[in-house]
Amino acid sequence: MIWNEKYETMSRDEMTALQSERLRDCVKRVYENVAPYRAKMDAIGLKPEDIHGVEDLHKLPFTTKDDLRDNYPYGLTAVPMSEVSEIHASSGTTGKQTVVTYTEADVKLWGEVTARALMMAGGSKNDIVHVSYGYGLFTGGLGAHYGGQTIGAATIPVSTGNTKRQVQIMRDFGSTILMCTPSYALYLAEAIEEAGCIDDIHLRAGIFGAEPWTENMRREIERRLRIKAYDIYGLSEIIGPGVAAECEEQTGMHIAEDHFIPEIINSDTGEVLPAGSRGELVFTCVTKQAMPLIRYRTRDISELSYAPCSCGRTTVKMIKPQGRADDMLIIRGVNVFPSQIETVLMTIPEVAPYYVLVVDRIDNTDRFEVQVEIRPEYFSDEVRALEEIRSRIAREILSALGISAGVRLVEPHTIQRSEGKAARIIDKRKLY
Repeated sequence: MIWNEKYETMSRDEMTALQSERLRDCVKRVYENVAPYRAKMDAIGLKPEDIHGVEDLHKLPFTTKDDLRDNYPYGLTAVPMSEVSEIHASSGTTGKQTVVTYTEADVKLWGEVTARALMMAGGSKNDIVHVSYGYGLFTGGLGAHYGGQTIGAATIPVSTGNTKRQVQIMRDFGSTILMCTPSYALYLAEAIEEAGCIDDIHLRAGIFGAEPWTENMRREIERRLRIKAYDIYGLSEIIGPGVAAECEEQTGMHIAEDHFIPEIINSDTGEVLPAGSRGELVFTCVTKQAMPLIRYRTRDISELSYAPCSCGRTTVKMIKPQGRADDMLIIRGVNVFPSQIETVLMTIPEVAPYYVLVVDRIDNTDRFEVQVEIRPEYFSDEVRALEEIRSRIAREILSALGISAGVRLVEPHTIQRSEGKAARIIDKRKLY
């Protein structure tokens, strides 16, 4: 039973009572079984019995990605390795890999929360779920796969790459729900258009995540693939995809808060902010067995909404993250998120949804350039027309951000397509 009214339609008081019970048990388990947590709590004179419920959550120390790296590989695992049934890890591109362990019950939980996401998108056992997230140590592919299996749908483990074959499989196998990154969804749309086979594609919904995307990008995907596009949120350290997902209202993602307690904090001070405030998203995993992280700082910038939802679910919603605190660029003293640039670009009809931000420092001054593709039907040798488009993009960016940017228009199909997370930032300042 995935549309689980017992948890997804609880009153706020009932949810708080459930979370408090699970939090008390979780804190006791990690204190007894995870030495780094015990050391952190002992350092501030905090004992498990001091945590009575969610009202005491703020007393507990934060967990960061550095904690996972410092205790690599299994130092934060709360069960014997004989009880671990699955292991995932990050790519380790910015340092040591962050390793996440799962018991058999954790894997079942993962399938349940991802299945909730599929159900919110109208998924059922009658669907054919096309999973184009990468399989392997990355959690995207298997997380989506477990969700499809949990609702009883036929699940195709296509993984990433070989885009022409992906399109053929969609046509021949009758895929109805697509799960991948939003940037790859656009790449697939482009390949379908080039093959001239959109009428042979039976997709009706897509569930996209693993990278930030804007409302304008959502509408572009929906228009080109003729589907309804839903957002899904997750991160490996918490469980993977399925931490939160959108219902048909598309006004934020319902958090599986019977398993993951959310907070919004001030990134600089660590202060917990009231509902409706924008800040850094923090999660506490109260039901995971192998690695129940406490107050994990995601670095994602979001806000929480407790407003009633027409779908009938009462679980809190998280608003689509504006970006990650560590993805934010500071250019000439101004905070810039890639999503802000994307929002501007997607309002300009001549522009294709492919861009790269290049930041450099010359003579102690930040230089900021946006490289963006022009749609084929608008690309020509007429210099005046291209200059008008370039100038318009530059004006819109200045208006939106308050800082100027160089704009370079590039030919169609010039910017590299991504089969996973799109790489949109080249910050050359880090090389100096």
